Amino acid sequence: MLEFIRTSALATVICLLLSIAPGISAANEVDVVRVKVHKSGPGVYRFDVTLRHKDIGWKHYANAWEVLTPDGKILDTRILAHPHVNEQPFTRSLSGVKIPMDIKAVTIRARDLVHEYGGKTMIVKLP
Repeated sequence: MLEFIRTSALATVICLLLSIAPGISAANEVDVVRVKVHKSGPGVYRFDVTLRHKDIGWKHYANAWEVLTPDGKILDTRILAHPHVNEQPFTRSLSGVKIPMDIKAVTIRARDLVHEYGGKTMIVKLP
């Protein structure tokens, strides 16, 4: 009987915590789902990046994506200033990204306010 009471109390606490923070556990990490790269000049590119994330509002949304060298150095960052709750997946662009001529591919990764990094990334070859 004591074990049943403990189990019931634990279940009640879990339900209470989930009701206090609705949606936080439902949102996932940000996934990069598509990248289009356009060369705009010698060593200069524009990136059109499509992300998928279960934005739930101002406390948990995809807030940026980055262009990285193969060794992980951040070349540029596109800040996302607001949630995209009703627009999934969504695409945002970043122009004027300068990339050294010896780099042939870059990694695109995204982050959100809660998990930061951890979703699907994408490696893209430069045109």
